[in-house]
Amino acid sequence: MLTQERYKRILEILSEKDAVTVSELTQLLDTSESTIRRDLTALDETGKLKKVFGGATSIKQTQGIREDAFSSREAMMSEEKTLIAAYSAALIKDSDFVYIDAGTTTFRLIDYISNDKATYVTNGISHAQKLIKKGLTTYVVGGKIKPVTEAVIGAEGIRSIGNFNFTKAFMGTNGIDINAGFTTPDIEEGLIKETAINKSYITFVLADNSKFRRVFPVTFAPLKKCCIITDKLPYKAFAEATAVKEVTK
Repeated sequence: MLTQERYKRILEILSEKDAVTVSELTQLLDTSESTIRRDLTALDETGKLKKVFGGATSIKQTQGIREDAFSSREAMMSEEKTLIAAYSAALIKDSDFVYIDAGTTTFRLIDYISNDKATYVTNGISHAQKLIKKGLTTYVVGGKIKPVTEAVIGAEGIRSIGNFNFTKAFMGTNGIDINAGFTTPDIEEGLIKETAINKSYITFVLADNSKFRRVFPVTFAPLKKCCIITDKLPYKAFAEATAVKEVTK
């Protein structure tokens, strides 16, 4: 069996079983364990599956609609978020009209904003408060507030954002996948994100390395639509799909 045929068959098996062992694949494909391990490594590196001890798992399972509270998420991957936030803040120029999405990494971004000549718009309630305390020109999107993420969502929010034309947008995401793109658990929040991206000249998605190869129910943008700023790119296939900036210490 040719290499590409094995790859295809491995992925077909995973789509049916969600998880498979090296031993199972050896028997099913009538090939050696060393060959199967090499195949799994190659497919893992291109983002097609997740290699685990003794086998592989599918990466296409949706994570579900549950979301942790803003306060608990803010403490996760703290060092990585700080690296991403500091780099992103430096991208803001004097004439920029900036959209800042609700989210924990974008919330950290505000700590590093030094440009007081730009104008800022956000759908994050905590974000707006922090921007105001820094003395920055700030507009907050109107609409329904989602308590868990402290984000403004809904039809009124979409209409509000639709009146703007941003030079730059800084977005958060729950998951990033080669095929599913940028995803989030909530439909209404996804529509707000989609609208902001469509109204921005350039969009940066701020995402630590834990967000890659995770899929949530709602896609709000394809990969090619946004640039990714991350602390570490765990899978090279993403760099082939869109612009990626890895921020190091």
